[in-house]
Amino acid sequence: MRAIVYERSGDASVLRLVERPVPEAGPGEVLVRLAVSGVNPSDWKARQSWPLPAGWQTPGQDGAGVIEAVGAGVDQALVGEPVWLWDAAWQRPWGTAAEYTVVPVRQAVRLGSAPFELGASLGIPFLTAHRCLTVGETMPDQLRPGALADRTVLVQGGAGAVGNAAIQLAAWSGARVMATVSSPEKARLAADAGAGMVINYREQDVAGEVRKIAPDGVDVIVEVAAAQNAGLDAQLIGQDGTVAVYADTGGDVLTVPIRPMMVRNARWQFVFTYNTPGLAKARAIDDVGAAAAQGGLRVGPEAGLPLHRYPLERAAEAQQAVQDGVTGKVLITTSDS
Repeated sequence: MRAIVYERSGDASVLRLVERPVPEAGPGEVLVRLAVSGVNPSDWKARQSWPLPAGWQTPGQDGAGVIEAVGAGVDQALVGEPVWLWDAAWQRPWGTAAEYTVVPVRQAVRLGSAPFELGASLGIPFLTAHRCLTVGETMPDQLRPGALADRTVLVQGGAGAVGNAAIQLAAWSGARVMATVSSPEKARLAADAGAGMVINYREQDVAGEVRKIAPDGVDVIVEVAAAQNAGLDAQLIGQDGTVAVYADTGGDVLTVPIRPMMVRNARWQFVFTYNTPGLAKARAIDDVGAAAAQGGLRVGPEAGLPLHRYPLERAAEAQQAVQDGVTGKVLITTSDS
């Protein structure tokens, strides 16, 4: 099989296309013939600095394809089942930037009739967004239509992959959704994702616009740039609200205004999807899978998430595009499954 591999940390030039034997599914595992691999910021961050316990790594946490074989203890009926994968390369050498991969069976989720490009886009962005929307102590543990009907959500950076996922999940769950963006083009994307109000923070007064809709503040802020937005977030978070921080865009040192947060019993919550507590992760997988199956999640420009497709041999370009901040979702076509 063809696979992308790197054997040392570094820039995108360390990625190589190689021929490898097709891996065998071990006990509790499934072998998946991949159709599409999703590329995330953690892929290039891992390539630069994460350890290589096996001495090599195939990148790619997210992907979609068809189960081709199962290991001992796994139901044979799963063979032929379309699935989407999550955390495929987390502390394991077998990622999704290859024609085949092996994962524990619980990390292969039935995709049904949804397209592979959607399946390959679900893992990191949507599981992260789900955690951001549910981690607050007054928020529901699970999402479903109507679960957020009385809640207001502000997504800082609504045109990014996680921002798009948060808008879609919040809108599917019935929330009032607002989003900030940096350009008219990104404003259209956030609106297409489902945001009811979109604010261009370079041209508008974010606090003033948000207060028009939520005079008492918002329930959740999904935050991509906490170092830059801490003061604004402190103004806009409501009573018992949560600022859920999932990235360090714009700086990794956070200065928090104490008094405004204290008097509202608000909280700052940091989110790293890979080690989300087990029950919360299981709920997120169930909810994201249900939303996708119900047609509540979409990809493509009409969903505010332009797709950028690369063949497997151009995986280095795909990772570089994400590292350079391309707007939309980067996908690698791994086979014609």
